Amino acid sequence: MTWSDLDPALLPGAEERELLRESLRGWLQQHWPSAGAVERSADRSAVGALWQGLVAQGLAALGSDATEGGLREAVLTMEELGRAAAPAPLAGALLANLLLGRLGGALDELQPLHRGTMRLAVSLSDAPQGLQVDGDQAGGRLLPVDGGLHATHLLAPTPEGLALIDLGAGGVHIEPARALGLDGHAGWSELRLHNAPSRLLPLAADTAAAAPPLLRLLLLARAHGAARRAFELAVDYAKERRQFGQPIGRFQAVQHKLANGLIALEAVRLLLQHAASAFDLGHADWRHHAAAAVAFGAPALRQVSLETHHAFGAIGYAEEHEAPRHFRRAHLDTLALGGAAAARRELAARLLDEEDGACLPADDLGPAGNAFRDEVREWLQSHWTGERKAAFDRRPFHDREFDAAFAADIGKTGWIGLAWPKEHGGQARSPREQLAFIEEMERAEAPRIGASVQANALLMHGTPAQRARYLPEILSGQAMHGMGYSEPDAGSDLAALRTRAVLDRDANEWVINGQKIWTTTWWGRYMFLAARTDADAKPAHAGISMFIVPMDAPGITVKPATTMYDGSFANIFYDDVRIPAENIVGPAGGGWKVLTDALANERGSVGGGIVLKVLHAFELLCRDVRATPELRRDPLVRDRIAALAAEVEAGRRLMLHCAELAESGTTPPEMGAISKVFSGELMERFGEAALDILGPSAALSQGAPGALRNGRYEQNLRHSLMWVISIGTNEIQRSLIAQRGLGLPR
Repeated sequence: MTWSDLDPALLPGAEERELLRESLRGWLQQHWPSAGAVERSADRSAVGALWQGLVAQGLAALGSDATEGGLREAVLTMEELGRAAAPAPLAGALLANLLLGRLGGALDELQPLHRGTMRLAVSLSDAPQGLQVDGDQAGGRLLPVDGGLHATHLLAPTPEGLALIDLGAGGVHIEPARALGLDGHAGWSELRLHNAPSRLLPLAADTAAAAPPLLRLLLLARAHGAARRAFELAVDYAKERRQFGQPIGRFQAVQHKLANGLIALEAVRLLLQHAASAFDLGHADWRHHAAAAVAFGAPALRQVSLETHHAFGAIGYAEEHEAPRHFRRAHLDTLALGGAAAARRELAARLLDEEDGACLPADDLGPAGNAFRDEVREWLQSHWTGERKAAFDRRPFHDREFDAAFAADIGKTGWIGLAWPKEHGGQARSPREQLAFIEEMERAEAPRIGASVQANALLMHGTPAQRARYLPEILSGQAMHGMGYSEPDAGSDLAALRTRAVLDRDANEWVINGQKIWTTTWWGRYMFLAARTDADAKPAHAGISMFIVPMDAPGITVKPATTMYDGSFANIFYDDVRIPAENIVGPAGGGWKVLTDALANERGSVGGGIVLKVLHAFELLCRDVRATPELRRDPLVRDRIAALAAEVEAGRRLMLHCAELAESGTTPPEMGAISKVFSGELMERFGEAALDILGPSAALSQGAPGALRNGRYEQNLRHSLMWVISIGTNEIQRSLIAQRGLGLPR
């Protein structure tokens, strides 16, 4: 079946792709083991046998028939070749199959390829003028060429189609091109052509233009496989290598270095999958996603490669180690066809040159999510526009954190309980529907609502009476809850908290004494408070309990403070504060589980909420740049905008992956942490970039003459600092990623 008449339901599924990966990885481990792989790369007969083995598995024809696999399967295959450091000349075959298979024609030309008698090298030059095709002859100098020393033919993308050149004919001179210390057998070669026989496989202009982005994706996949293999070796090494009497993987510096590597690799993996899926499913914006994958992935993989070698130390610098070959592959493959710079130019052209005000493509949130996004957008256009919103925007920021009238209005929709079970008044909507809601709320610049952490705790651990009392207040928008966790000596280390709660059995009341700091939503109706109920419990966190404290209870003293971002938090003192005994949530001493369960649920989505804040701000930034001709034309500005676009796309892929995991019923805590760390630091980077791009006017605050967007840009930067600290600092999250995601010792 050709791509032109394809039913997407007939495409291979995720399970089939996983079987393909397992099969190919096992085959390569047997036929191209890592030991001696470098030496075998210079043996043409060994590479020929490798090629024939791949042909026998049908991989030389992958992409030519839609039902047998498309770009997703091609990306997977290239990843495994990169992982194995296998120099089989497969990139050209996959490119030709995907392009010609899409057309449903000219495939007869590829029958020798599919039988294994033709092996295609491919030109990686981003300068098409290096090749001149005149009728049935070709000339010029091509550098770099991938797989040239193991190929029978050269495939060179041109604006008219694919030039196919017989490397065994006259007029062809090929020689290795040593790059990054790698010879041409496993790396690049140079071709010089003089009246070499050539034939053109014609393509429509838009199809021919797809060749460079497709090839960049395939090479990025191979680089990803190489970088990930070296990274996994470094993780294993960190678990075993001992220094100063313990595994180096226990050192925080090593843990955080490797956590950064996993964050980057997961983002690249998801970007590759998303771009490949968009191509296979015929989405019009697949080229945008391909460009984003390369723009983010190329520098990210190179940085991971550097950090991997830092983790190895001297052992990884030895040529007999496996790591150097992967370092070279990750660097060479991400340079081809202009690499990240060319991808950023494509992104900038789409975002800044289209007159209709292009923005990033909307995420496909599934039928229910997409429909709900439209519903929420329509409601907000009716309830949060015009003078109502304008009056709200005129308030200082600390008065824009909450709007009681808006909360009451949205409370009538039931949307505050989007994720709650229906038996508790919720709507049981999916994680992707929840993202649709957050996205539209950010786009409309609506104030915050709800008390998600506290609601989660009540839903998981509250008594029927507590749920009946407190959940309806939250659902209707009437009540906000603060979080009373941090103390002067117990910020991230909540197990060290000292606030005490003692049960007065005669009065059937808990008596609370202590101090909480950095408390946001201190102005809410209730405080969700962590206090110690057993001073002697071992471990320390076993003696903590959680309480709902009415903020009008006698004995509470609130000392508000203005935050750096113009919001507010408070120091709160609790002096013999009495609350009913039934206000404990969960069992006495069981507060740690109540707290961590509620926070874990929140961390799975908090990264997505931050990304959607950045997404809205980025779209505003693009509008402001488009409206300023000198900025719009500035090459440095264009490059910075494109790099930001790629990072936003990476954040969105991590966000959606967390949502998909949640829908499957399992969200590993490290994935929520990865999304949160990446997104919080992206918000900081975006804030700094906006000031650089827009200049002093973007640093003017609300109310200052000439302030851009009512001071939104500079306020976003100041606000971003909170998101790398809130819900667990990013340093704590990196330790969690390293220990839970990579299995490094605690």
